Amino acid sequence: MSIKTVLFDLDGTLLPLDQDRFIKEYFGRLAKKLAPHGYDPDKLIKAIWAGTVAMVKNDGSKLNEEAFWDYFVTQFGEGSREDIPIFDDFYHNEFNGVKDVCGHSPLADEAVKKLKAKGKRVALATNPLFPAVATENRIRWAGLDRDDFELYTTYENSHYCKPNPEYYREILDKLGANACECLMVGNDVREDMIAETLGMKVFLLTDCIINKDDSDISRYPQGGFDELLKFIDNLE
Repeated sequence: MSIKTVLFDLDGTLLPLDQDRFIKEYFGRLAKKLAPHGYDPDKLIKAIWAGTVAMVKNDGSKLNEEAFWDYFVTQFGEGSREDIPIFDDFYHNEFNGVKDVCGHSPLADEAVKKLKAKGKRVALATNPLFPAVATENRIRWAGLDRDDFELYTTYENSHYCKPNPEYYREILDKLGANACECLMVGNDVREDMIAETLGMKVFLLTDCIINKDDSDISRYPQGGFDELLKFIDNLE
């Protein structure tokens, strides 16, 4: 198999986690941070969810960051844009407490280093629903460094979200890579394996697998980190 570029998902892949626990802890800390600034917790969380939907439905006409805030201000007014520094401060500080509900696998770092030692390009294809600072924190939680990746997607640099294939096409364009020479590694059947429709090879990491559609996964190369490392060994 001739692979030149490998894309990794982050949450549930390089960073082991239970998605429900992660979201509960994340929203709880965010609501606590924003409450003193006049944000009702229930309304805030509903607005964050709806803003996330706006990013997922983004048609590429704007950055995901714009899609989120364009919706958010419909709920809290244009003046809420002035509170962006408060959100940024949260991601720099309180957000790091969410690490406590995440796991850690030293094999994640080993997989990335092994690929780079083989001369492969490595990029982080994490769903771009977060600002860069939050993504960089989660990279560190996984025991990695942002410089390990040639590219990592954030809501500031992306116009689409998973599972839209255009999300992956945008990455290919930025990297100047050919789909047939790329491998996508992820834990979410719907969001990550969709890369296959563009001609990419895929590997389903099953340690924290998400399969909301109960899809048949038998046709995908798959397994835990041990199997992934063996798969990497066999890459040309």
